[in-house]
Amino acid sequence: MDHILFAYQFHNSHKITPLDENHISEEIKDKGLAWVHLDLNSQHTQTWLRKEISYLDPFIINALIAEETRPRLTEIGDGLLVILRGVNLNEDADPEDMISVRLWIDAHRIISVQRRPLKAIYDIKQRIDTQDRCPKDAGDFLTMLVHRILERMSPVLSDLDARLDDIEEEIIDQPSVTMRERIANIRRQALILKRYIAPQRDVLGLLKITDVTFWKPHHKRGIQESYDQNTKYVEDLDEIRERGTIVKDELANSLSDRINKNMYILSVISAIFLPLGFLTGFLGVNIGGIPGTENEYAFAIFTAMLIILTGLQVIIFKKLKWF
Repeated sequence: MDHILFAYQFHNSHKITPLDENHISEEIKDKGLAWVHLDLNSQHTQTWLRKEISYLDPFIINALIAEETRPRLTEIGDGLLVILRGVNLNEDADPEDMISVRLWIDAHRIISVQRRPLKAIYDIKQRIDTQDRCPKDAGDFLTMLVHRILERMSPVLSDLDARLDDIEEEIIDQPSVTMRERIANIRRQALILKRYIAPQRDVLGLLKITDVTFWKPHHKRGIQESYDQNTKYVEDLDEIRERGTIVKDELANSLSDRINKNMYILSVISAIFLPLGFLTGFLGVNIGGIPGTENEYAFAIFTAMLIILTGLQVIIFKKLKWF
């Protein structure tokens, strides 16, 4: 069954064991708790969902297989339809190309669907496989998933902040036009991340007050921590975007100062050579009557005069504080 990536059964002893594919349909209908994770890229997934969980509201199935999703929470009966987004940490992928995970969770079943692998889901799978701090029930599962999604975001945001710090240092040492593109990329990444992380904060806010039976007070306390962390991420992304604007202005000012400095140097050089050019051009006309044509020391005298004139200009410019 290529559409079923893995499935587990939760026992009363808080032990979790892999679920045989032949018993998945039976277990998710049972009064116990089972988790099945499906691959939406398989053509059999939609068929399986419509057949095996047809007893659930059709709205749930349509939401699980929807082409486009945004973070959301819908309470239906005694269960929750939850859609979350996590950063894309797959190989050769852009972290801001966030991955959605769609879930139906109630007291007896957890049905999760993916189009692309989400590291947070596989973190929970690894814990179950190693029996290391496994979720005890549906509420623990959802709390742990939210926590892992947010934990996985932290390095991505830290990396954006560190890249801005590096650019700021480079601007002080050696500003470059190519930095504009780097700053724009950071601001673009922050904008895309916020587009999904901000609505996810609203989802966590709703989770804090939902009253389905499997959602206990300690689950709500755990989600409160995640809500605060998500809020901090949104604030951090706003700060990164604002810093990006400030750094961009600093770069523009540094480049402008460098251009102005170069133009100033060229202006001073032009001012020095202007009278010299005038004299050499004036005495260089090829007509009769030019003084010194018969004097063998005329060129040396003229050169000395130009040197003296240049020295006088430098002295005058220094007194005028032109450089």
